[in-house]
Amino acid sequence: MKDYNKPPNEKKMNIYNPPPGSKGLKYSNKTEDMNGLEEGVVFLPTNNTKDVEKPCGPKRWVFVVAILSISLLLSLLVGFLVWHFKYRNASVQKLYNGHLRLVGQKFVDAYENSSTPEFAALARKVKGTLIDIYNKNQDIGSFHKETEIVAFSEGSVIAYYWSDFSVPKYKVNVFEKAMANIEAPHYMEIHKARNPEIRIESLVAFPSDPDIMKASRDNSCHYALHAQEGVVTSFTTPGFPNSPYPSNARCLWALRADADSVISLTFTTFDVEQCTLGNDFVKVYDSLSPVEAHALVKLCGSFNPSYNLTFVSSQNVLLVMLITDAKGRHPGFKAEFFQMPKNRPCGGVLTGTSGNFTTPYYPGHYPPGIDCVWNIKVPKDKNVKIRFKEFFIVEPGIPSDSCTKDYVEINKEKYCGLRNTFVVSSKTNEITVRFHSDLSFVDTGFWAEFLSYDSSDPCPGRFTCSSGRCIDKSRRCDGWLDCPGGGDEKDCNCTEKQIRCNNGWCKPKYWLCDGVDDCGDNSDELQCQCPAGNFKCNNGKCILEAQKCNGRDDCGDGSDEGSCDSVVTVPCQEYTYKCRNNLCVNKRNPECDGKKDCSDNSDEDNCNCGQRLYNKKSRIVGGQTAEVGEWPWQVSLHVKGEGHVCGASLISEKWLVTAAHCFREENYVRYFDPKLWTAYMGLHDQTDRTNSNVQMRSIKSIIRHPFYNDYTYDYDAALMELSSPVSYTKDIQPICLPDVSHEFPTGKAIWVTGWGATQEDGIGATVLQKAEIRVINQSMCNTLLPNQITPRMMCVGILTGGIDACQGDSGGPLTSIESNDRMFLAGIVSFGTGCARRNKPGIYTRVSKITNWIRETTGV
Repeated sequence: MKDYNKPPNEKKMNIYNPPPGSKGLKYSNKTEDMNGLEEGVVFLPTNNTKDVEKPCGPKRWVFVVAILSISLLLSLLVGFLVWHFKYRNASVQKLYNGHLRLVGQKFVDAYENSSTPEFAALARKVKGTLIDIYNKNQDIGSFHKETEIVAFSEGSVIAYYWSDFSVPKYKVNVFEKAMANIEAPHYMEIHKARNPEIRIESLVAFPSDPDIMKASRDNSCHYALHAQEGVVTSFTTPGFPNSPYPSNARCLWALRADADSVISLTFTTFDVEQCTLGNDFVKVYDSLSPVEAHALVKLCGSFNPSYNLTFVSSQNVLLVMLITDAKGRHPGFKAEFFQMPKNRPCGGVLTGTSGNFTTPYYPGHYPPGIDCVWNIKVPKDKNVKIRFKEFFIVEPGIPSDSCTKDYVEINKEKYCGLRNTFVVSSKTNEITVRFHSDLSFVDTGFWAEFLSYDSSDPCPGRFTCSSGRCIDKSRRCDGWLDCPGGGDEKDCNCTEKQIRCNNGWCKPKYWLCDGVDDCGDNSDELQCQCPAGNFKCNNGKCILEAQKCNGRDDCGDGSDEGSCDSVVTVPCQEYTYKCRNNLCVNKRNPECDGKKDCSDNSDEDNCNCGQRLYNKKSRIVGGQTAEVGEWPWQVSLHVKGEGHVCGASLISEKWLVTAAHCFREENYVRYFDPKLWTAYMGLHDQTDRTNSNVQMRSIKSIIRHPFYNDYTYDYDAALMELSSPVSYTKDIQPICLPDVSHEFPTGKAIWVTGWGATQEDGIGATVLQKAEIRVINQSMCNTLLPNQITPRMMCVGILTGGIDACQGDSGGPLTSIESNDRMFLAGIVSFGTGCARRNKPGIYTRVSKITNWIRETTGV
């Protein structure tokens, strides 16, 4: 840097002190010695400050600009270097799994054991070959860190491997593209020329399954099992069932079968940490390499024994992997597998007037990578239709309207997802059904029947939907959509008891202004809407929007304060939730929703209830059989010599809630005598009461509600005290009691369960049944059942009929699923007009109206 304090050319400045009286300083810019001074050049007087301070070089601002510019350049340089080396050139770990097929190589038993010399020798050759292939590609080879051959299987020999790469961030896209194309033929040709000992037919590389990227590669929990002909082989997680599986573990079970066989794997017991609580899970792969592209299923949580967890491989290998974290240790699983012949028939020609067919191994999961085609022919003078009775073809992340992976194809249309019973018809006597599954994620498939019919009269004596479904003619133009697409309700002439919707449908008049969009276009409710800027209360009153959520009950029924976004402490009213500290909040149904709404957190106390510990994966369509442990608060009440008589709900270790009308004196039997009764908790099948999961208790006392009216059934509720407490298990859990302010709004789906008759005047069910029904508007209920409904009752059902509680269900639970998947006791089965009749919903005791009595009596 140039020094501006020195004159140019390093010239010396000669300065001397003038004699006294001199008027200024003299200087010379010559290089001569100080003795030769030039006279006549005089500095201005020092008292002229302006001129004295005049600089002899650049101005001061130049110095500032120069320093700032240099600092900026240095900062940019440092920033670039940091970006280049720390970010642009930062290394990203890329882990790949895959397999390569070796041809001309004979598989020997020693290759199954990674500790044998034969395995080690072949692994060295394959590893060298793989690295050589990497090195031939400049976008791959320089980033390779490590490769390991983990297993071999038949075919001729398939080698499974993983490879670790460290890739600069800016090169990741190029690297991933190169790895995606690594199976290109020229790689194979390069290798054939260099190493004729190992010939590769195919090479596949997959980015590592994201679920196992952070898993340990510790081999201490790895197992290899080979099926034996005609033998079922079992295996379990370490320590099962006496101790939980290890934490922070990655356990692998490599399952093999003989060549030309496939493996059938079934989890007979499965209890892993709940999916929402931790990171423990099990994955099954149709491979010996854990790659997402060959994952058949991912499981977590607990499954009841009746849930189907059977999977079939496409080849003679399967890999089972358990990943665990540091918390939530559970017993784990027990599984069994065996080998089956590989070539099982799939598809074929079906003839006759009717018949059934299913996906392979139904109701087990169908195998991956299959295509089945059924060519169906009925007599020439008939047409053919397919009715799918059960249909489960669900793949994670694939919507049911795209069907890009697994699907059924008929008449060039694809079907997938979870569907209720549906029909597909043909206009001829032939139809072709094709089923396709890809290599990943499988489901239980379908069960279908083919039927022949007369094209001129497809449904003799009945109405024919456009889908081919047949319904009773009485259901035509009755206001209910019985045909897919609502074809039975089109082109109707409405009766005087119906209203005409804007879309042309006819609906019962008593549905008008009930707060529910029954027409589908909301035209039955539009004339009941409040003016713009107003809020419509549940009771039909209109208030200004500004009055909503202002802490006051402007509606009169609290509906303007029951669904506010923020929780506000308000004066206590009937519609507010009262905390233990006697303060009230305006939030609707805040209890046990996982959020602190009361300042003392009392809304989250006593919440060890209403939880099903088994996975809620029951997918019964058309049937109503409950799963084992699906309703763990359901109780069966038996009377000596009669068997099951009523249902009940478990609310604590010692108390049950049921219906008061179960304890009348009838035919000289005093049903109010506790000694007559026995309660069974954890029961599923009435013929299996000695099951170890069932707990039996005698009854200590029966307390009917003091206001119970045995004529009107008002306050139809009773409490039963058990002789001794029960122990909570997966099959036995209490249900939550709703607060007095808890609302179950119109249209909400609620479940009723019990062993009652499956049809009016029928016999009771052997296995626990379930039915999904809906809350019906109270004013509509009064219209349907005039002078019968009190505030302690609620109408719940399906007005089309066909689904309802029945004799033997009395006293049982009406269960509502609330926020946080918590289950609440909404009602108690009370009475009804017949069973499952159209426009005759069931009547249930509204539990929120008697919650205080229950808590005061039991201390729950």
